[in-house]
Amino acid sequence: MFSLEHITNEVQNWLSSNFSSGWVLVWECLIVIVLTTGLFAVLGLVLVLMERKVAAQIQIRLGPNRVGPRGMLQTVADTLKLVMKEGLTPDLADKFLFNLAPFLVMMVAMLLLAPIAFARGFQLWDINIGVLYISAVSSLSVIGILMAGWASNNKYSLLGAMRSGAQIVSYELSAGMAVLSIVVLSGSLQITEIIQSQQNGWWLFKGHIPAVIAFVVFIIAVTAETNRAPFDLAEAESELTAGFHTEYSGMKFALFFLAEYINIFIVCAIGATLFLGGWMPLHIGSWGGFNHLMDYIPSSIWFLGKTFLLIFLIMWFRWTFPRLRVDQLLALEWKYLLPISMLNLLLVTLIAILGWHF
Repeated sequence: MFSLEHITNEVQNWLSSNFSSGWVLVWECLIVIVLTTGLFAVLGLVLVLMERKVAAQIQIRLGPNRVGPRGMLQTVADTLKLVMKEGLTPDLADKFLFNLAPFLVMMVAMLLLAPIAFARGFQLWDINIGVLYISAVSSLSVIGILMAGWASNNKYSLLGAMRSGAQIVSYELSAGMAVLSIVVLSGSLQITEIIQSQQNGWWLFKGHIPAVIAFVVFIIAVTAETNRAPFDLAEAESELTAGFHTEYSGMKFALFFLAEYINIFIVCAIGATLFLGGWMPLHIGSWGGFNHLMDYIPSSIWFLGKTFLLIFLIMWFRWTFPRLRVDQLLALEWKYLLPISMLNLLLVTLIAILGWHF
């Protein structure tokens, strides 16, 4: 199978032959910082353009079509506009926390990239508790949102932040149980081992109906956790102006805006890794010829294809369903998704113990 592993090995060998071990670590950290920053910039441009094009297609209109060929440079123009805008801080705001909040949200998004395997042998940190690390670090994003809402000294920002906090804390339970279903089936918390366990078929198909239920619950829960419509109560324009980032402008607003799309990419990458095999090609049992043919497709293409498929699904949700009320949003989690997730986890455990999965 084609792999990016040889690129990382070549870089490691070249650094080791030219620098001491201490400097090798320094250079590797710098390379990771540059690549992560570049990935964030590219993803921001691509996902915002994708959002607009998907919305246009669903609503039977053209979308951006003036700036660049077929509107492809519209997000570049938007970025330049945000860079040139003045970043204002309200007089009565807590200036330190107000300015810290967007950077904290971005830092959490950067930390979440560490254990994700973008291709075969192309991973920043193959920690043996990768799933637990992702669950723990993702919980920190709500601190930045609450910090932004409170420090703005604005009632609409505070209401939006409190809604977001209640929403994220609630839906984390269902998302965590959906993730645990795959951990039980694979028997590991390590991302690479979970991917390897899907060598003869993805868990979405191998795990029978409980795996499908876990996948559906996961998609609904992460849509709510990223404050996306129809769960965008934290940014309800008709009620709260712009929610927790009402008072932000310029690059600080751009950081919140970018972090939302980066978080969408991350949760979809996690979903693709757990349920759809990550970078693993589609293999079907003992179909040797078919499996060998699938191996010719690069692992990075498999990973990005699955991830963007889930991103499209979440965008489809936004432009299809109306926004829920706060009571409906919390009732969906506590009355329906959470009990379903608990029963489904018990069923998955039974299937794993008895070995009923494929």
